[in-house]
Amino acid sequence: MKKNNAEINRRQFIVSGAVALGSMAAIGVGVKYLQKSIDDGDPLLRPPGAIAESDFIYGCIKCGLCVQICPIDAIKLAGINETLSYGTPYIDARNQPCDFSCDSLQCAETCPTAVLDFKQFKDVGGKALEAYQKEHDIKDPSFNPFKSQIKAMKEAVVMGIAVLKPESCLAVSGKGFKGTPRGADFEGINRTPNGGTRGAVRLSSKQYDREICDICVTECPIGETAIILEKSENNGTISYKPKVLDGCTGCGVCVMVCPNEPTSIIINPKKS
Repeated sequence: MKKNNAEINRRQFIVSGAVALGSMAAIGVGVKYLQKSIDDGDPLLRPPGAIAESDFIYGCIKCGLCVQICPIDAIKLAGINETLSYGTPYIDARNQPCDFSCDSLQCAETCPTAVLDFKQFKDVGGKALEAYQKEHDIKDPSFNPFKSQIKAMKEAVVMGIAVLKPESCLAVSGKGFKGTPRGADFEGINRTPNGGTRGAVRLSSKQYDREICDICVTECPIGETAIILEKSENNGTISYKPKVLDGCTGCGVCVMVCPNEPTSIIINPKKS
């Protein structure tokens, strides 16, 4: 009987070991599959300061603080159809982009896990402040170092890069635009650079009359380091084309304000 029990225990050990090895192999395949789905899938447009997507997915605790603190409700939480990204923050640029209305990257500053990394912006802002103080008389009552600090922090953001679809672009076709870009019922808001308003207002409240459409250029919160309207001449024919530059932050304002449907400019989110 003892011999039979020993044989049974031995067989059970072998079977258990085989099951364990099989489970470990399955887990390994599953992890590789999940990682591949992250690396090869279409990434969401993340808020400012997002770390590499593969780390962001596992590091975000889905607390929603970035959603709550955004003054223009640009940040949403991904639905269940987004699989591994479920519950994580993203931006739908066509409907409501980040226009930097908060002036301080509050979403990154409030993130408790640093998957939205604020330190990089804090460092950049600090250096800009030091440079400003060296160049200006800090005893001057008009001294305002925060403008340079805010500007530097915004320019350090890299959420993605804007990509033009020239085949449908009004400017490339030599066309202008008159009216409101997305219609009277569109609820998206933004703050026009140097537009005289302190806060963001509905895009539907803005009227444009442009001989050549350049709304994506004039509404860009970063300015001429991010996008310009490039003029060229060929055999006496003048043409125009929005040109995305290295300073583009991928904020998505250009996507929202484009009057074409579907939009003639999109954002390719960063993956790393």
